[in-house]
Amino acid sequence: MNLSAFRTTLRHFRVDVGFQSVLSAEQLTLAACLHFNIHTIINLPRMMAADWEEIRRLAADFQRAQFADTVQRLSERNCIEIVAKLVADKQLDVVHTLDGKEYITPAQISREIRDELYVQGGRVNIVDLQQIINVDLVHVESRANDLAKSDKHVQLVLGQLIDENYLDQLAEEVNDKLQEAGQISIAELCKTYDLPGDFLTEVLSQRLGRIIHGQMDQYNKGVIFTQAFLSRHKARIRGLFSALTRPIPVSNLIGLYGFQEHLLYSVLEDLVSSGRLKGAVVGGRQDKAVYIPDIYSKTQSTWVDSFLKQNGYLEFDALTRLGIPDPTSYIKKRFKSSKLLFLRAVCVGQGIVDQVEASVEEAVNSGTWTDVQPLLPSCLSEEDIGILVNQVMRTTKVQSSARLLCGTVVVSEKFISNCVSLFDEAMQQKALKEVKNNPVFLITEEDLKQASAMTENAAPSKKEKREEQRRKKATEGSGSVKGGGGGNAREIRIRKTKKKGRKEEDSDEEMGAAPQNRNKQAEVPFLSLEEVVSVLEKHVVDCPEEMVSELAEQLMRPLTKMYQDVVRTVFMSTTSSNSGSNRKQSVKDLQEEINNLYHNIKLFEKGTKFFSDETQASIAKHVLKTVCTDVTNILVNFMAAEFMMAAESPSSINNEVRVKIIGKLPEETKAPLMKLHNTLNGKVVEDFITNLESAAEVCGFMLKKGDKKRERQALFQHRQAVAEQLKEAEDPALVLHLTSALLFQQSTHCMLHAPGRCVPQIIGMLVGRVSEDQHKLLVRYQALVVKQLVGQSKKGAQGSEEAESPAEGDEAEAVRKELQSLTNEVKELALSPRKTSVTEE
Repeated sequence: MNLSAFRTTLRHFRVDVGFQSVLSAEQLTLAACLHFNIHTIINLPRMMAADWEEIRRLAADFQRAQFADTVQRLSERNCIEIVAKLVADKQLDVVHTLDGKEYITPAQISREIRDELYVQGGRVNIVDLQQIINVDLVHVESRANDLAKSDKHVQLVLGQLIDENYLDQLAEEVNDKLQEAGQISIAELCKTYDLPGDFLTEVLSQRLGRIIHGQMDQYNKGVIFTQAFLSRHKARIRGLFSALTRPIPVSNLIGLYGFQEHLLYSVLEDLVSSGRLKGAVVGGRQDKAVYIPDIYSKTQSTWVDSFLKQNGYLEFDALTRLGIPDPTSYIKKRFKSSKLLFLRAVCVGQGIVDQVEASVEEAVNSGTWTDVQPLLPSCLSEEDIGILVNQVMRTTKVQSSARLLCGTVVVSEKFISNCVSLFDEAMQQKALKEVKNNPVFLITEEDLKQASAMTENAAPSKKEKREEQRRKKATEGSGSVKGGGGGNAREIRIRKTKKKGRKEEDSDEEMGAAPQNRNKQAEVPFLSLEEVVSVLEKHVVDCPEEMVSELAEQLMRPLTKMYQDVVRTVFMSTTSSNSGSNRKQSVKDLQEEINNLYHNIKLFEKGTKFFSDETQASIAKHVLKTVCTDVTNILVNFMAAEFMMAAESPSSINNEVRVKIIGKLPEETKAPLMKLHNTLNGKVVEDFITNLESAAEVCGFMLKKGDKKRERQALFQHRQAVAEQLKEAEDPALVLHLTSALLFQQSTHCMLHAPGRCVPQIIGMLVGRVSEDQHKLLVRYQALVVKQLVGQSKKGAQGSEEAESPAEGDEAEAVRKELQSLTNEVKELALSPRKTSVTEE
């Protein structure tokens, strides 16, 4: 036997490797042939006589080959290598078993799978087949898939091979259960037979009427029932629903009587459609489904029709209590031709809508108000009333000429305008009073821009500027000086800059904290809500209190805005009346006043040089808080007046107001004035003088440099003023203060503006500048003043309830008398030399 015959044998049969090593090739061939025929005999018991002869001949050949001498012997290893080589060259297709003792062909695997499927009754698991055939699971799955594809009577389901015989047997079992129970569920069968529901549904559907005597629910494919069960079920449903006289949810009946849900709905629809049951199912096949008998529907419809006809509306809650689950759909379906307005909780008829429309139109045309509440049913909520009234206002097109208050009151715009006009007179009077008392910050940014334009228009023309420059040059060339003074006196002419209309901004660094709305103009309040309500109650009669309150709330904003306009108008009119010659005269006076203060500050600063550093700082602070603050307020108020937001008097401007005014000025003016303002909080007067010169230049004022004549005039005027004040003074502390200041000026020829706490330092500085007797008198008078002040402070601390001791009272009286006796002498110290000075002048 050649190698080709050996390969052919291995392709078709399972071969034992150990047996293979002791047989020749011819013997293997004969054995293979014998095995094939024996297998054929087993599977085909009835064979022809010629076939038996062939078998006998093959058996004789096999016996002869067994007893013949072996020509060529192959070892087991040789056989394995030959098989491996053939498999590698793809000339042989065999599978090695898991125990390594056998080779098996794919065809043999398929045959053994079929045999095992037959033995197992038509259903076998692939995992079990793998253990039985003893080959890898991959080969079993591959042959099983091929078998399921090639044989239409075999199916592969969830890793199991199932044939038609098993399915027919399963159908017979299901039919037995169905006939016994009347109905059966596919879900229960899935648990029983461990098969998927879709597969079982398809298999059982194919066998309905053939093996399974029953039918499947068309709405629920998961239930099979018999005709007898359906007849019993239908009879129960027919009897139950025939006895109903009121609406009842179908779900309640399902739970109470154990009906199959989908079957119940199917039977119920058939009975209703055929006319066997007089009623209707509303709500679909859901939990909201309700069966309504015709006898109840007729009674219900009669009630609904009569209620709508008598009252003109239908309440949804009433219909729900009546047994109608979906009132909106029911009303729309029953009253298709009726014109109804659906709200949140009710629907109203056209009659009610017409009444409301007529009332609203009358209120708008007459310029009054109307309350629609009495025209509407009491069951309507505020929300429904609002929807109804808004719908009516849209229909009648009065939305622009009326508004809704308190949810039920329609008020015409004409009526509201009349209410606003009630405040015209009070608004005008309050605006005049406001402008007079506090005219600061009443002008908006637009007004500032208009004022800037007015300032630019009021600036001198080019021809006037050229004429002014010509006169200036001529004056400088001739050597004359305007305003008098010595030869070194010089007048500083500051060119007045134009005020550009810029956006008002407050500097965060200079103002400390940045407001959230920098450009938002502060509103001047008009009246409080209570005051507005009080005015309306006096003039508007027969109105509900709620309406008056809400009307007042809505009028607050318009009234405030109108009041701002009135205040601006009044302020503009009062400001414009102060223009012309009065303004020119005011500027001239300010020029002179600022120059006088400027020179006084310089002289005061010069006087501080005679004291120690600590005393200089105290005097400088006092000068900054008084005289320097006055000149700063004059400049700030002047610039604010140009932009129509000046205060009535510069002295009324405090630190906070000054900062606000400066923050609203244009940037070129705001920066130098803010620096000037910041120096007021310092300790050096020189810094203030430097910033004052730059600020005055920006504001358009001329600061003249000092000369001897102006200095002498300033000293004389200051001495005269202090002397007059000293003559009228009675308080010992004030007498001492003024006397020491005059003596300082007489001895140093320098002005002094110092606080009262610096009087001891001034007296100490006068040592050697006045006679010894005069200095002793001052020291004695100072000691008495201190005693009196200490005694007064103690008495104030003790209070009025604690009586003063006799000794303390006598001591205070002695001090008072001594001060009284010395006061005239102290005054003469400062006033007597003054007469000589006046004569010399």
